[in-house]
Formats: sequence, structure tokens, C-alpha cells
Amino acid sequence: MNKFKEIFLDLEQKILSEEYPPHSLLPSENQLIKLYDVSRETVRKALNLLRNAGYIQKKQGKGSIVLDIHRLDFPISGLTSFKELQSNQHISSQTTVVELRKIAVSIKLHEITGWPVAKEVWKLVRQRKINEEVVILDKDYLLSDVIPQLPKEKAQDSIYDYFENELGLDIAYAQKEITADPVNKELRDLMDLHPEDRHVVTVRSLVYLEDTHCFEYTESIHRLDKFRFVDFARRRKI
Repeated sequence: MNKFKEIFLDLEQKILSEEYPPHSLLPSENQLIKLYDVSRETVRKALNLLRNAGYIQKKQGKGSIVLDIHRLDFPISGLTSFKELQSNQHISSQTTVVELRKIAVSIKLHEITGWPVAKEVWKLVRQRKINEEVVILDKDYLLSDVIPQLPKEKAQDSIYDYFENELGLDIAYAQKEITADPVNKELRDLMDLHPEDRHVVTVRSLVYLEDTHCFEYTESIHRLDKFRFVDFARRRKI
């Protein structure tokens, strides 16, 4: 095995065992050269492997920062509620309803959803706190003629459980868009962002019933360092 791969595997094991914990610095290149008795080129090859594998981020003037690899997996293509993810991945979390009220569809919301301007919808804003930090902010817009009532206690628990098991809705599919968006004052106020955070990941979803009626528009805003989005893709020849 090449020496740089041996160094990569050794450093990987030390990161996984948290000998080098998240947000700490790896030894400098000069320290690694002495530690492993190798050339600078060999050390840099090993560090590049760590960076490409998502274990570290190299920062000018600081060195190699260990990333938090214990992230939560959020499927891109699935239509899964946060409560279901929480149960499946054994996430200890807390949901707080920040806003729950009826509003009129704006021109901007009309352009996104196709709903008539001034039509009545629920606006639901929820904070998702994990390990005592608000790392997700969910904004939901729901047609009030489909969801006549939305009790706060249901919104704080699982709206999909309420929709399907109490209102009898058949939720079928969603169209999703994922973007990296700049941080603004609202996000600073409502989320526990790091001072150096300049962007968040936003998953926008149009959710449809079995009859192809779009009844929900969601913006799920995620802090960058805590989440990765996963999917399974099979090769298709076209």
C-alpha cells in the first residue's frame, strides 16, 4: 500500500474515534512530516484524500479543520416527515412552533405554487432543535380549504400523521429543489448559526395529493455543518 494511503487510513481512524474531534485542527503539515517520517508531497496526498472523503476542510492560515461527520441523512427523493426521520434515525430533537396563522397568497407564493392570489393558506414556521441547537427552520404553507383546522399541538408533533390519519388525506408525491442560499437576519434570529456561516441549504418542496392537487409548499432550511442529503441513483442509458 502507498504510504499516503496508510497515513490517510491512520488519520481517518483517529478522526472516527474522535482522537481528533470535530472542529479541532489536525497536526500541521510539518508535524505530520515528522510524525510519519515522510515527504511533504506524501502528507499533502493523504490530506487531499481526507478532504475528498469529507473528513477535513483546509482553511488558509489555520490548517486542516476536522469536520463533524456525525450528520443526519435526509433523503432527497423520498417524501418523509421530520418525525419519521427522527424515529428512524433515533434523533433526539425538539420542535417549537414559531408562527401559526392564516395569510393570503402573495404574488410571489402564487408564482411558486400556482395558487390564486389572495387565497387563504396556513403559514406554519417551526424550529427544529437537535442537541440544544436550532439547526433546521421549516416554513410550511398549506391550503386552508384542504386543511380547515391546524391545531398547534398537531403542528408541534407531526402534521403528516394528522393529515393522513385524522384528515384522511392521500399524500402522493413532491417536487423538490435544493439550493444554497445566503444567510439573512431572519435566519440569524431564528437559528443557531455559527458566526462564520454565510449560507444555508434550503429544500423547497411542492407537495401533491393523490388527485395531483398541490396543497402544500415547504421551505426546509438547514445549517450546513449538520446535514448531508443522500439519494440512490441507478445508471440509466438514454
